[in-house]
Amino acid sequence: MRITKTSADGTGDSNADWMGALSPTLTSMPLKYLAVPGSHDSFTFWVDVKAPVGPDQMAVVKYLAMVFRLPAKKMMKKWSMTQNLTFCEQLEGGIRYFDLRVSSKPGEKGLEIYFIHGLFGHRVREGLADINRFLDGHPKEVVFLDFNHHYAMGREHHCYLIGMLQEVFGHKLCPPQVVEDITLNFLWEKKYQVLVFYHHPSAMEESTLLWPGSKIPAPWANTTNASKLIKFLETTLGERAKYGTFHVSQAILTPRVRTIARGLIKGLRNHLVERNLPTIMAWVEAQKPGVNGVNIITSDFVDLVDFANKVIGINDLLLPRHAVT
Repeated sequence: MRITKTSADGTGDSNADWMGALSPTLTSMPLKYLAVPGSHDSFTFWVDVKAPVGPDQMAVVKYLAMVFRLPAKKMMKKWSMTQNLTFCEQLEGGIRYFDLRVSSKPGEKGLEIYFIHGLFGHRVREGLADINRFLDGHPKEVVFLDFNHHYAMGREHHCYLIGMLQEVFGHKLCPPQVVEDITLNFLWEKKYQVLVFYHHPSAMEESTLLWPGSKIPAPWANTTNASKLIKFLETTLGERAKYGTFHVSQAILTPRVRTIARGLIKGLRNHLVERNLPTIMAWVEAQKPGVNGVNIITSDFVDLVDFANKVIGINDLLLPRHAVT
């Protein structure tokens, strides 16, 4: 079952306003205890095969792309793309956490910043504008923007990007607080809709509105084995309470060089993701949010199964037995 998309006029069934529709019991709980669906490498619904290979790639990959040019980059695209849906489609489907990796484009004049995963994606400014437009139309929805990888970026690039975040989102930015104090009710009262996590020292130097990356750990299993992934997710969940932070469970498998070689033509989705989704989704459906439970859960290709609905749905486990929502 695929995520239901909202029509252009905002009508029809969707998850576009799922936070605003939650029971008051849930909106008064710390947001770190709620289950929130997120996407892994959120921006990779489009990558540019005509642009140079990104600075996040190994030298051998850059060399092969230089030698074989477009055919090599078209092959890379099959392993760089981890999502099919645009930002707007993900938001309408219920995704509220975005995993963002960014880079300047070496050799390009100016300070423009792009999304990246092997290949360059859209300009960051375009993606932020899309998210902001959605938030304008859905004032009770809140998003987590996690800028966790930065490539080919000096101090001027960071200043440019941080300034861009403040310019685009303005009063919607929630400054760092005690994590336990962040509830949906609190955010609605303050009219905050965006929590930006910035994994670089520039965040603290340039702005008081950005959260440090340490407040949203996202342990990475780095495995192609679904059973090992599940064991890792369980172990890291068991350790999350002592940190007092938000928490990301990355329900994803990571291809190794051997994996890519074996499934070169098929690509990430067909070779690795689809055949392991039943195991991963069984784990998701068995979870419970709360003090010792899941918080944010991320997945590749969030539209392939009913991912967002499943994650949102487990919040009902936090309600009193006979609560009416």
